[in-house]
Order: sequence, then C-alpha cells, then structure tokens
Amino acid sequence: MSLLRRVIGGVLRRLRVRQGRTLREVAEVAGVSVPYLSEVERGRKEASSEVLAAICRALGIRLSDLLEEARDDLRRVEPRTPVTPPRVPTGRRLPTGPRPVPVARPTAGGSTCPTSRVPNARAAVGRRPAVTTGRGAGAPARATRAVRSGVGQHRVLLAVGPSPRC
Repeated sequence: MSLLRRVIGGVLRRLRVRQGRTLREVAEVAGVSVPYLSEVERGRKEASSEVLAAICRALGIRLSDLLEEARDDLRRVEPRTPVTPPRVPTGRRLPTGPRPVPVARPTAGGSTCPTSRVPNARAAVGRRPAVTTGRGAGAPARATRAVRSGVGQHRVLLAVGPSPRC
C-alpha cells in the first residue's frame, strides 16, 4: 500500500527535477524552508493543502495537475482488485418496529380485566401467605408474600376474595 504523502512527494520532486530547479529556489518562492520541502518530497512530512498549493504555484502548475499525476502513479502501483462491500451475515433478522401490545383476553371467570391475573401465581402454590388487613374498615383483605428471585427479595400482593371490576 502506498502512502499518499509519499506519492505526492515523488511527483513534486519529479516535477522540480524536470524543470531543472533546486530545492532552495522552489522553497524560497513557495515560502517554506528547504528542509521542510525536502521532507515533503521524500514523503516524511504530510503537507497541508495550503502548503501544497504554494509549492505548486512555485513550480508553475495547478494543484489539480499535481493530484492528477499522483492519481496516475497510485493507479500504476495499486493492485487491480475489485472493491466489494463487506458481507452482511445472513440469518434471522430481529424486528425493528414497535412491539405488539398484549390484548386482554377473558379469563376462566369471563373477566377481561388485566388485574384479574395474579402475578407470579405459580410461585405462591404450596406456601401460606401472610394476610394483612391494615387498609381500614370494610377494605378487602390482601395477602402478601415474599418471593425470592435470583436478584433479590420482592413482595408480591395476592388478592383474596372477588377480583375488582374494571
């Protein structure tokens, strides 16, 4: 792989030598130091576009001519392999749109109320929940139970009695 700064430097040196000019002459006209111009020609320094334009003016060429010759040099040294886009792995695509909202369906009692379902009811099987009735007079009794998961301990509220109406 050829570095662009080396190719551009080679073109600049070739043009300067073809004109029979010295580094000192071109550097003075371009307004750069002789060591800097030498390093640019050897591909050791990456010159800015402003510096390249000043060197091109000093050599009496257009910047586009310099870049055109550099392109021709790159085409001669680069292998002619077709550029192909990277392969995208095939397989199952994940959905990208919004997730569907679950629809409330009638339960065994005929209710479509989402609160009629008891969360984590399977975990409550075979255990005695502690019943608490501290909600005031006439409030339905509620049962709470601690459920241990892999993350920590959670309190689950289980309704005792008829399910609330929606």
